[in-house]
Amino acid sequence: MTEERDGLHVTVKPDVCIGAGQCVLAAPEVFDQDDDGVVQLVDEAPEHELHRDVRLAAARCPVEAIGVVEP
Repeated sequence: MTEERDGLHVTVKPDVCIGAGQCVLAAPEVFDQDDDGVVQLVDEAPEHELHRDVRLAAARCPVEAIGVVEP
């Protein structure tokens, strides 16, 4: 599936997350938060149209709990 979506792969570190919510604001199709505000990954290989939003979410995360791996 990842190859069909241009290879971008997203990871999160819930144990690092402080619940700032910037990821959900930037890319709600890819990220969510649990009841405690901790990041949850909805789509680890988002479609190309969402790549810019995912990069923005990663850049806005104050504790670098989001990883973006590109080919």
